[in-house]
Amino acid sequence: MDELRKYKITYGLIVLNFIAYLFSSFLSGSIIDMELQPLVDMGALYGPLTVLKGEWWRLFSAMFLHGSMTHLLMNMFALYLIGRGVEAYFDSKSYFALYFFSGLIGGLASLYVHPLSVGVGASGAIFGLFGALAGFFLLHRNRLAAYSKAFMKDFAVIIVINFVMGFSIEAIDMSAHIGGLVIGFIGGFMISANPKLIWIYSTVMLLFMFAVTRYLPGQYAQTLF
Repeated sequence: MDELRKYKITYGLIVLNFIAYLFSSFLSGSIIDMELQPLVDMGALYGPLTVLKGEWWRLFSAMFLHGSMTHLLMNMFALYLIGRGVEAYFDSKSYFALYFFSGLIGGLASLYVHPLSVGVGASGAIFGLFGALAGFFLLHRNRLAAYSKAFMKDFAVIIVINFVMGFSIEAIDMSAHIGGLVIGFIGGFMISANPKLIWIYSTVMLLFMFAVTRYLPGQYAQTLF
């Protein structure tokens, strides 16, 4: 119980992802692999619906959907590992801002790069948390020299592995990963420097998202028609 209370946001997100998966497995008729149509019906990212029909809520819902049991378990294990670290170093509102802005903007990156693909998963948000910790340890590298050096070494290894996998396995959406990582790193660095900067970070991210959502429909019209 102490563990649950200490990392309540991380465990709460994991529970929500499992609930969404159980519901999608019921609609798909399988608990191992999900059919695309039920995922789209539940809110997966799909450019023609998200961008051209203005269903921007899919940026949020897609973060809680997964295409297979393997996809879900891999992401939730990563969230379990990295989320608790973020929850230890950042307050609750910063955690939520880092997680959701990384996931939402990672989704926008995916829509830009893959206009006709169906996109689901919490990877962009999770990479954002990883980027946030990288920003934290980079800022405090002198004060936390040993921990910072170890983390940055692991960070480099994980990034290399994910780039290799991302360019080798077609189903992995590197655009969402990179987008989430960058957004999380920026937020983690800013908030670590001064927690009050969360309001500037959040405002800038909202303005950026607004600008992208205004730009993408025209881009899609030129690309798809």
